[in-house]
Amino acid sequence: MTPRTIVLSANSDWNIANFRQGLVRGLRSAGYEPVVIAPHDPSADARMRDLGIERIPVHVDRAGLNPVADLGLLLKYRSLLKRLRPAAYLSYTIKPNIYGSFAAASLGIPALPNVSGLGTAFIAGGPLQAIVTKLYRVGFRRAPVVFFQNEEDRALFVQRRIVRPEQACVLPGSGVDLEHFAAAPLPEGPPVFLYIGRLLRDKGVVEFVEAARSLRAELPRARFQLLGGLDEGNRTAIRADELAAWQREGLVEHLGTTDDVRPFIAAASAIVLPSYREGLPRSLLEAAAMGRPLIASDVPGCREVVEDGVNGFLCTVRDSSSLAESMRRLAHLPRQQQIAMGEAGRRRVQEWFSEAFVVQAYLDVLAGLAPAKPGS
Repeated sequence: MTPRTIVLSANSDWNIANFRQGLVRGLRSAGYEPVVIAPHDPSADARMRDLGIERIPVHVDRAGLNPVADLGLLLKYRSLLKRLRPAAYLSYTIKPNIYGSFAAASLGIPALPNVSGLGTAFIAGGPLQAIVTKLYRVGFRRAPVVFFQNEEDRALFVQRRIVRPEQACVLPGSGVDLEHFAAAPLPEGPPVFLYIGRLLRDKGVVEFVEAARSLRAELPRARFQLLGGLDEGNRTAIRADELAAWQREGLVEHLGTTDDVRPFIAAASAIVLPSYREGLPRSLLEAAAMGRPLIASDVPGCREVVEDGVNGFLCTVRDSSSLAESMRRLAHLPRQQQIAMGEAGRRRVQEWFSEAFVVQAYLDVLAGLAPAKPGS
C-alpha cells in the first residue's frame, strides 16, 4: 500500500521531535507517511534522524503581530500543502493552528488542530485576546475535529463560539510513553525541587524563585533547580540578566537544557510547575510516570494531573507564599508518604494519560475523515 502523507506542524520542529514521537511512529505503522512543516531547531536533529522524517522548514514569528508577515505564513502553508496534498494536516501551537488550518481548508484538506494551551494572549486578555479569538474562529471553522487537552479549555472555546460542540474533543495531552518514563526510586537526602520548562513568567518561574527565597532559612539544604532554556521570542520570557542575578544570590541552580529529562526527574524529590494556565503539562505527566510527587498551581491543565493531597499539592496561582507552603508541606512529609504520593501519580498516568490513548484517538479520527470541500 502506498503511504498516505500526513503533515504535522508546530512553531518548532523540536515540539514534534520531543512530544509527538509516539504519534509519528503510530501514523507510520498505520500506513501514513508523516512530514513535518516547522521552523528548524538544531537541537531536534538527532531525534528527527532517528524518526527518519522529512522536515520542511518555515519561518514562524511566534510573538509577532505583523499582518504582512502572518499573511506570508498563510501563503507559505497553502503553497506547501498544495504541493504535498496530504490526507490531513495536524497542528500544534497558535500560528500553525490558525494559519495552517485555514490554508488546509482552502484546499479541501482536513485539518486537526490541537489546542495544547491558550498562551499569553488568553492569559493577558484585552485587545490581543479579541484578535486571537477571531483568528481562531476563522481558522477552525472548517476543521472536522479540534483537539483540546483539558475540558476547561474546550468549554471556553465552545462558550465563545470559536468551535462548535460537535467539533471539540478532549485528549489526555500528548500522552506519556510509560516504558520510557519508568518509575524511579525516590532519592535520599535534602529536598530537591525541580522546575522543567521554558523560563517564562507565565509558567510561574518568578513565583518559584520567590518561594525559594522565602524557604532558604527554614530549609537551608534544599535545592531549587530550573531545567529549561530562555525563550527570548516570548513576551513573558525571563531575561538572561535576571537569571544570572538569581544564581549569584544562590536562590536557584540553572541546569540548562537537555534532550532527556529522565535523569533530572530521577534526582529530584518533587517536580514544581506554578504555571498561570496549561493545556496538559507534559513535565507533570512525565514526572508522575516516574513516581515523583507534584506541586502545581490550581489552574486548568495542572489540576487534571495533580489530585491535591494524593499525588501532590495544588497551590494558589500567582502566589509565591502559597507555593512555598506547598513546598514546605512536601519537605516535611515522612519519606514513605512521599513515596506513596509518587506511586499514586504513576497509577493516575497509567489509567488516564498513556500515549497509546492519544495515538489511537488520532488514528480513529483519520480513519473516518472525508475530504472537506475547498473554500476560501
